[in-house]
Formats: sequence, C-alpha cells, structure tokens
Amino acid sequence: MNINILLPHKELFEKNKLSSVSITVKNNFIHSKFKKNIKIFGQKVENPMFEKNFIGIKNPKLFYKSKNKNLAMEMCKSIKVKDLHKTIIEIHNRPFLIKLIHNKYKFFRLTLFIHNDPLEMKGSKTALERREILKIVDRVYCVSDYVKNRFLECIHKDQEKVVTLHNGISFKNKFYKKKKLIIFVGKISYEKGAHIFVDAVNKIANIYNNWEFKLIGSSQLGSNDLSTKYAKNVVNRFNRIGKNTEYTGFISNEKVKEIMSHASIVVVPSLWNEPFGLVAAEAMSRGAAVISSNLGGLKEVVGHSGVVIDNIDDDNLKNEVVKLIQKKPLLKKIQKQGFNNFNFKSEDISRKLDKFREDIFHLL
Repeated sequence: MNINILLPHKELFEKNKLSSVSITVKNNFIHSKFKKNIKIFGQKVENPMFEKNFIGIKNPKLFYKSKNKNLAMEMCKSIKVKDLHKTIIEIHNRPFLIKLIHNKYKFFRLTLFIHNDPLEMKGSKTALERREILKIVDRVYCVSDYVKNRFLECIHKDQEKVVTLHNGISFKNKFYKKKKLIIFVGKISYEKGAHIFVDAVNKIANIYNNWEFKLIGSSQLGSNDLSTKYAKNVVNRFNRIGKNTEYTGFISNEKVKEIMSHASIVVVPSLWNEPFGLVAAEAMSRGAAVISSNLGGLKEVVGHSGVVIDNIDDDNLKNEVVKLIQKKPLLKKIQKQGFNNFNFKSEDISRKLDKFREDIFHLL
C-alpha cells in the first residue's frame, strides 16, 4: 500500500510555519506504521518537514487556472504505473479535487480530510456535491463531530463513510510548574476574538499586577505582519495596558507549546464556529486551564475539562478569569482535569487512521 497525501496549495509544510492542517499531517505521519510508504505533496518550500517524504512542487504546469488542480495533477502523474492500483490518495481540505482526480484516474482509492466547515468549502457546499463525493471516496475524515454533522446535513446514504477523526496532538506526559501567566494564541482577527481578550485584560491587569498576560499571533501565519486595521488597533490597545502585558508577534508552534507548558490559563474566545479548536487541545495537553467560547467544535474539545462560556464577551471572560485567579484549588483542578483526561493524543489518532487505511487497502 502506498499513501499519497495532498496538501492545499497555500499550505506551507515548512519548519516553524506549520498551520493546523500541516500540524495534523505531521503528527499523523510521525506515529504511522506506514511511514515508509507515505509521500506528502505540497507547494515547494525551503525547509520542509520530513525531507525524505515531502515532495515539493514549485511551479506545477498550468493545465488549469487553479493552483490546487495543477498540484493535484502533478501528484497523480508522479505515481508509477505499477503502483496505480495500490495507492490511496488522501486529499486535505479541497473537496472539489475529488471529482477531478476520479474523472481522470478512476483506479485510485480516494479519501478526503475536512478541517473546516464543509458547507463553506468549494465542492461540498451543497448536499448534491456531498452526495457525489460519497459515491467516489472510501472515507471522509472530519476533525470533529461538529464538522461531521455539518457534512451529513441532508445526507441519508453512505453515512457510514463519514467518520470523526480528531486532530492528533503531541502529548508529553509531564505536568510543568505553572507561572502566573494567561495567554491568547492565534490569528489577530475578529473571528478569533482577540479584542475580547484584550478588553478583558484591560479590566484586570492593573488589579492583578503580579500576573502576566501575553498576546501571541499576527495577521498572517509565519510573519509578524499586522496587515489589517483591526490587528493594529488590537495590538496597540494591548500594548498600552501595562507593564505586565506582552505582545510577542508570531512565534513557531513548538515555541507556543513551550510557553503553554508554563501558562496557568489559555483563553480561546472565538466568535466563529471553530471546526476543532487546536489551540484549546494543545493547551490542555500542556496542563493549562482553558477558557473558551462554546462555538463549533470547541465545546466538544474542551467539554467538562475546562470552562466553556455561552455568549462570550469581555465581561463574561473577565469574570471567569478572575474566578480562577482567586480560587487556586479550582484553577489546579481544571488544569489537572484537562491534562489527565486528554483524549487527543497523536499516537492514538494515528493508530485509528492506520486502521482505516488498512480497511481500505483490504478492498484493493
């Protein structure tokens, strides 16, 4: 069995620049027993993860206007004739490529990974499109029950092909000593609720001046660019709050996890339906107490192991943060709950994925 993983063209499978899709692919690859048989295809980068297994395509030949379609065709053409009937292609977050590849190469076994709301993605917005996908693929993997339920709206046939496969998180079974530190991690955007964090911190930073508050992120992955008026405004307001606040800009995922390991609280005040909630899961894996909104997959990820706020705003967030600051036993309890009950270990998720792969391979 050979496994070809196709990343979205805009995804940079590059060290220190990984986004949620690449992080998931990386974690699944590390623990897969089929590692020797996996090739990861994506846009060419200077410092790729897993150089032996990553195939970067610099300028795919322009058969189509779409860079994703051209990348997909270059990947398909690279497969040797002797491997055509024993290759599984795993497409990440580009549903419209399923039909394209199937129409040209009917002998490939295709699976689709959905990392975002399928009803907002090209190729899966309508029930008709999703039904067509299910006629072709062996599996659709969804990063949460929320995403799975969205995919299955108005779908009554082939439902068994759609499964939840949560994002796997690297887990170190070590609970680090905590600092009086509260952080926000993510894109500095309205959807991520960065302003809610800043407004809440503004109300408590001077009162609890022995605590530190960090704002981590930028307008764009991999750079410190603040390209929107919103981001500039949020960061400027945060920097004026006090000496116990720090805006770090963008930092790598590995560095973020290091900071999380010593943070007491991580805040995820999203105002959009998070497909999964990677930041929340990573924070719990590092023993930080998570306070989040209840939108999308966040409630599923955080559950009873953190604090989930309905109708989140800066006052509600402030109240929950203050409660944990003032009640140390409660803070420690939530930290331990998230850490001890962690259900998203990358080893376990990768094992599940390999079992699905084996089931498909037995059909070949």
